[in-house]
Parts: sequence; structure tokens; C-alpha cells
Amino acid sequence: MKAAIFDYVRPRDLAEAARLLADAKGGAKLLAGGQSLGPMLNLRLARPRLLVDVARLGELRGIEARDSAWRIGGGVTHAQIEDAAGRLPGAEVLCAVAAGIAYRAVRNRGTIGGSLAHADPAADWPLALAALGADIEICGISGARTVAADRFMKGAFTVDLAEDEVVAAVSVPKLSGGARWGYYKFCRKTGEFPEASAAALFDAERRSARVFIGALSGAPQRIPALAAAIAERGAAACTREATEAAVTAAAPDLDVIDRRMHAAVLLRALQQVVRA
Repeated sequence: MKAAIFDYVRPRDLAEAARLLADAKGGAKLLAGGQSLGPMLNLRLARPRLLVDVARLGELRGIEARDSAWRIGGGVTHAQIEDAAGRLPGAEVLCAVAAGIAYRAVRNRGTIGGSLAHADPAADWPLALAALGADIEICGISGARTVAADRFMKGAFTVDLAEDEVVAAVSVPKLSGGARWGYYKFCRKTGEFPEASAAALFDAERRSARVFIGALSGAPQRIPALAAAIAERGAAACTREATEAAVTAAAPDLDVIDRRMHAAVLLRALQQVVRA
């Protein structure tokens, strides 16, 4: 199929992009990498009157080191993050996650901000950034604001983003030298969206213990009780029974097969932590 007719504009800066979105009153869509929006346009699942192309905005393209965090522009591609391996001290997990997203052709175009704004429940960045305790920087005509990554996604394809707002950047806390993390997902075929996914972070210096499961019907779900138990008892708390109970409590609507699959993936992610 072909996309329905639309107007196209390339704004000069974020302020202009926000104004265009506001003036369209819900009739506009942002275009960054286009890896999700492109197919939706061709299938006519999305029919915006206006396409606002922010792919080349310099404000969205930088990776900047802050005192205790890395600031990654919303227009930075997955491939750019993947290729930054060895140059993001304290955020090596970002490079590992980026390298596992779909295929290189997709990573060359897809952006971290676009993935967050699209909010596919099976996507990697909503899960990984929630586990890392990242913050989402948002820009709109009313100014800038910040939302915690684990609160940004409200449900499947639904986020805390007004019609005139843009994901400007992601602020990811730098991990300490002793931090341990795990990330695991099960895909039926390499490059596909996962059937189940899980992420875990334990950083004693930052006093952070965070465990999430993803690829659910909505937003990633936090598992605080299991995280606390593993932080206190280590590998002794990382059992199959514990992960199955945690998944059941966090996602009670899963059927038996999906529950066991998520529990197995969660156990793999936790094992990466306790065996590190």
C-alpha cells in the first residue's frame, strides 16, 4: 500500500518543531528514524496531515558526558550507541543493548527517542532505561520537563507526551565500577521483537537494586521484592521458584506458557548479575 497524502516540513530547531506540532492539534507526527512510522504510514495505520522531520536536528544528535550521567540526544541512532562501545564508561550496558536491537540496517536509522515515544511493549529501550533509572528530557511549547523512564510509558503505544512535545534526550546515570547488570531476551528468530525480556541492575555504591520484566501487554513491570532479596542474599535468592513467583505477582494475566517463558528469561538476566 501507499501512504495517505500528507504535508512535510523540516523544522530549523526543536522550538519550531514543537510549534508545528501544537498548531497541528494532533494532526502531525514526528519523523526521526522512521523504522516504525514508515510501515505504519504505508499500511495507513497512521494518517497524519503533517509529517515533522526532526532527523537532522543537531539538538537531538549529541552524546554528552555529565558529572554523574550520560546525556544522549533523542535523535541518536541505535547504531551510534552500539559503535560507542569502549567510549561510554559507566554506561557499557547501553552499547550491549543497542547491539541487540533488530538488524544493523534498522539500527542505522532507528533512534532512541523514537523507540521511547513509539512505546512498543516489546522494545528494548523502555525496559533497559527503566532498569537503569534513566530520566527522559521532554521539550514542548510550554518549556522543558523531565520524567523518570519507568513512569514515561503508560501502556502499549501510550506515553507521557503531549501533542506538542518531543523526546529531546535521555539522561542515563553512570554506573560505579562495582555495578553488575544483566539483560536477556528470548526471540524466536534473531532480529525479531522478543517474546519475553528482563533487565537487572545492582550497584551497591549507588544503593540501587532494580529488576524489570518486559515484552508484556503494556509497560515494563518492576519487581522490587526480588531485587531486594538478591541485593541482600545474592545468588541464594536467585532461584527458579523465586523468579516464577515474582513474574506471577508482577504480571498475573500471563498464561502458563508465557509465565514460564518470562520466568526463565528473568532467571537468565539475574544469573548474569550473580555470576559476574
